[in-house]
Amino acid sequence: MRWKLNSSVYKRVPSRETAMEPDVETPSSYPARFPPVPLTTVRMTDSGGGAGPSWRMSLPHVCVATLTSFLFGYHSGVVNEPLESISTDLGFTGNTLAEGLVVSICLGGAFVGCLFSGSIADGIGRRRAFQLSALPMIIGAAISALTNSLEGMLLGRFLVGTGMGLGPPVASLYITEVSPPTVRGTYGSFVQIATCLGIIVSLLIGTPVKDIDGWWRVCFWVATIPATLQALGMEFCAESPQWLYKCGRISEAEMQFEKLLGPLHVKSAMAELSRSERGDDGESVKYSELFYGRHFNVVFIGTTLFALQQLSGINSVFYFSSTVFRSVGVPSNLANICMGISNLSGSIVAMLLMDKLGRKVLLSGSFLGMAFAMVLQAVGANRQYLGSTSVYLSVGGILLFVLSFSLGAGPVPGLLLPEIFPNKIRAKAMALCMSVHWIVNFFVSLLFLRLLEQLGPQLLYTIFSSVCVVASIFVRRHVVETKGKTLQEIEVSLLQPQ
Repeated sequence: MRWKLNSSVYKRVPSRETAMEPDVETPSSYPARFPPVPLTTVRMTDSGGGAGPSWRMSLPHVCVATLTSFLFGYHSGVVNEPLESISTDLGFTGNTLAEGLVVSICLGGAFVGCLFSGSIADGIGRRRAFQLSALPMIIGAAISALTNSLEGMLLGRFLVGTGMGLGPPVASLYITEVSPPTVRGTYGSFVQIATCLGIIVSLLIGTPVKDIDGWWRVCFWVATIPATLQALGMEFCAESPQWLYKCGRISEAEMQFEKLLGPLHVKSAMAELSRSERGDDGESVKYSELFYGRHFNVVFIGTTLFALQQLSGINSVFYFSSTVFRSVGVPSNLANICMGISNLSGSIVAMLLMDKLGRKVLLSGSFLGMAFAMVLQAVGANRQYLGSTSVYLSVGGILLFVLSFSLGAGPVPGLLLPEIFPNKIRAKAMALCMSVHWIVNFFVSLLFLRLLEQLGPQLLYTIFSSVCVVASIFVRRHVVETKGKTLQEIEVSLLQPQ
């Protein structure tokens, strides 16, 4: 029995026969844009014995995609420094509820955007989804820059949040689907690096806000530039071949593979893609189908990873570290710079190691490092007995925690999950997992100060440390290593026909 990928292109034998029989071409009808590939080349490419696709061809597409992560980081930090000036100019100085809403309403918008990201990415494609996510970011930033009322600021921030929720899941999908296997981990780390750069740039742009009246409006106007660049840049980027194939647009998928991998690797890439699609009925999956059947296991892994990532306490550190630093006499500006450098340094190291050590090692080691850092903070909270030593333990614990997070727990889940999700469910499963991320993020941020008051820092930090240990154990038991494997090899190994 032979499996047909496209009768007008070439035929493919079942996977169990491929070791005995090479791919069979139909020379008379093979598309003219792909020259015949010598049999030795095909065998070397398929077996991994020859040179793989060049990373240079896909790099520009990945860089344009990571602009959405830069925007995510920028908008996460853009109101930190200017918040006091914003509250003064818009007339809600001293209203802590209003100030909290200006900061956190993005989380509500992000949840809404994330909830629909899977359907949008599957419905209109990855490129158009990027452009759609840039639109509310441009409009929302402009409204925030022009407004003279609290209501206008909240509307602008909510619109920005919808773009923040829609963009990152699509970026994880897109980068995973367009990257060659040998550099997919490295490219996946670009997301975390771009987020760090966005936060740092927002802090730098906000520096003159106390010296120049109305400078906070400039901070919002600046945000429209990368959003516009992404919307325009995506016109020249490749569409995801996996999405095109799933839509039945086979010839277009071949053309995009040629743009991303080069003509010599199109045939083997298409053959791998067709092998993973066997057994699917071609119909779009419903969200309810993610909770049972053969897809439940990978979805469970994904949602649990994102929940543990947030329950580790990372956002309590990011959101409230300035309070800790000020309590031990460290200026907030210096604290933000130190945390930004720590976050960026870890992200760069993760980029260099992702395709060498692998996802599982970095993720497990990262959670253990975070657990140790939380122990340092718990011990440092005992100032009555430690005196000045507690300052070094608290500050060192925070910086080590951020560094450990950026080495694995930060960048790996967004890269690993699109790798282990089959093409059929990838977009919707990522939307579901990211929605869990935003929900847990919201409740941790909402309850942190109350829990800190009720439980005390030592007990709360010990709980966070215990969650990190549990997360490391969960990774070791349930997460598979995906380093160097094609998406189709991962899918076949995880989802064998039942």
